[in-house]
Amino acid sequence: MASRSVWKRKLRSTITGYLFLLPTLLVIGTFLFLPVFYSLFLSFHKVNLLGDVSYKFVGFSNFERMAQDERAWIALKNTASFAVFVVPLQTALALGLASILNAKLKFQNFFRIVFFMPTVTSSAVLTLIFMWIYNSNGLLNKALQAIGLPGYNWLGDPAVALKGIMLMNIWSTAPFFMVVFLAALQDIPDALYESAMLDGAGAWKRFTAITLPMLKPATFFTVVMGIIGTFQLFDQSYIFSAGSGGPNNSTLTVALLIYQYAFKNLDFGYASALAVALALVIMIATLLQRKLFAEEKLN
Repeated sequence: MASRSVWKRKLRSTITGYLFLLPTLLVIGTFLFLPVFYSLFLSFHKVNLLGDVSYKFVGFSNFERMAQDERAWIALKNTASFAVFVVPLQTALALGLASILNAKLKFQNFFRIVFFMPTVTSSAVLTLIFMWIYNSNGLLNKALQAIGLPGYNWLGDPAVALKGIMLMNIWSTAPFFMVVFLAALQDIPDALYESAMLDGAGAWKRFTAITLPMLKPATFFTVVMGIIGTFQLFDQSYIFSAGSGGPNNSTLTVALLIYQYAFKNLDFGYASALAVALALVIMIATLLQRKLFAEEKLN
């Protein structure tokens, strides 16, 4: 009887716990899992939203279409280039800013606020500010003209348009990862540095032998989140190009291409296939980073 009573008490406690979790589970299921499975379902169908909604199963036709879609390859190339350029630089900048703040300088709280301000500012507002800076009559051209150099069409040149978004993204996202690195730096025991100094290790040796190895978990988080964020780039590219991905598709990203097919062409089946493919690319990139960092830890 005692064991049965204990079992009933545990069952009642478990049911009570799940009842408390139920609202959260419903929200997650409605706004996360349901859209994911619905998008996967749409990727295998041709969807008609004119008149009666209908779904026609087309198998892997939407995925096969990607191989022949020139704009899809351009968007993937732009997105990959964006990630390769932005992630290392924003990681290095974040670590540099965190090291400065960890040095216990005067007015440290003031610098923390200044450094972190771009992260708490709306992405749309930051994009509009940088568009004004890059404009033909903007701040950048006026600064060039002030020192005797000619202005440049920063927004209209396909060779530099995406690079302008890259610089803005690095400046606006690095402060968030700075906080991650700062927390990790403050967790490193001072005794390790003191022992290294007694052994005659210089500042660079202490940084490479103690700081960097101890920062591997924070670096892994920063790199993975950076890759996910860059592969999902949408709002900045959309505002810069007014939704076109121009000039000459130079700012077209996979996320923007998905938007164009879904909400301009109403081709939800193909747009969903692109979204599924993008999710797979992000997943593979994340797993590769995890394997890389795991191997480095073993070594």
